[in-house]
Amino acid sequence: MASVKLTFSRELRLLAPVQFKAVFEQPFRASTPQLTLLARENSLENPRLGLTVAKKHLKRAHDRNRIKRIVRESFRLKQQQLPCYDFVFVAKAGIGKLSNTELFEILEKLWQRHIRLAQQTKQSQA
Repeated sequence: MASVKLTFSRELRLLAPVQFKAVFEQPFRASTPQLTLLARENSLENPRLGLTVAKKHLKRAHDRNRIKRIVRESFRLKQQQLPCYDFVFVAKAGIGKLSNTELFEILEKLWQRHIRLAQQTKQSQA
């Protein structure tokens, strides 16, 4: 059995504003009151992740960093099951009130939703 690489290397990140813009144009959405996970199909062989955590919602840097760290970790562990999409995580008001465990659980649900959406899209295109 081949070992599965669960890294979060540079090619798994959205880095340029134009990459984010592409996802914002016509995304698939999965949301909760605290966060939104946008997705758009990419032409690569792996999913990619971009993060937007505004100062407006989390004033302190260490709070923003905690959220980003958990989202990256959740993505890293889930990447093998995810479709080849570009994902953009958008933090909303109230995200700072979530515990690490709650955030992880919410992300798990949203990843599952995107996996289902991608499968439905594939089936409707077939």
